[in-house]
Amino acid sequence: MKGETVENPLLDYLRRDILPTPFCAGCGCGTVLNLFAHAIHESAIKAEEIVCVTGIGCSSWIPSPFFKCDTLHTTHGRALAFATGIKVMKPHLKVIVIAGDGDITGIGGNHLIHAARRNIGLSVFLVNNSIYAMTGGQVAPTTPWGVSTTTTPHGSVEQPIQAAEMVKAAGATFAARWTTYHVMQLKKAMKKAIAKEGFSFLEIVSQCPVSFGKSVGRRKATDFLHHYRDNSVRIDDAAAMSEEELAEKITVGELADTERPEFAKSLRAMNERLRKETSK
Repeated sequence: MKGETVENPLLDYLRRDILPTPFCAGCGCGTVLNLFAHAIHESAIKAEEIVCVTGIGCSSWIPSPFFKCDTLHTTHGRALAFATGIKVMKPHLKVIVIAGDGDITGIGGNHLIHAARRNIGLSVFLVNNSIYAMTGGQVAPTTPWGVSTTTTPHGSVEQPIQAAEMVKAAGATFAARWTTYHVMQLKKAMKKAIAKEGFSFLEIVSQCPVSFGKSVGRRKATDFLHHYRDNSVRIDDAAAMSEEELAEKITVGELADTERPEFAKSLRAMNERLRKETSK
């Protein structure tokens, strides 16, 4: 009816009293929060069925405090360790980790490898802005070769980690990479990662106009989005390209989508078998 007020259904998933978010102008975290809320809504998952786990960093503020669900805001690098404990004890819950590249691939890198190896049923969204943005713009494990940061003023001489490829090699049943430019593909991948029974990993290449933008000369969100648009290559197409051709490109798409026994379910099955054997 004319004049009728229709409430946005996404507000059922967001804490209204603290909106809007305080993310820096142009930050990709707002896009990730928006798409995450859409993905949960379209998947018809109730907020009380979700536990989000975060670490320390800009992207860790996406679920905590803005998403209306139980959230653990944990110590730096330990989000996956806390999330593992939740999934083992409460296997019926959707346990979703949202954290940054420095948090998960830096100090938390070992947890990432072993969570993927165990195939524990976690959905991990790595928001990769290629730098330690919140703490001063230091070099991160994902910072591209040659980029100047506050701790590499003459350029980084470290090879950046390829997180999605590493997680695939460690045994994740789902691994994908998209950028904040690819919003429809990113939302679809979020829904698929959340629905997956085993360890699922989604790397989200996201803009940081303030810290990383200063290092690479992109000071607006549109500068990053145009860069992602013009320099992304689908994984299938990348297979036919040389290392030199791929040097400045971002490979996007699904790297893995397989099935194997999930850790928490296997652990409970073993415990139940032992319980029956000892009770005879």
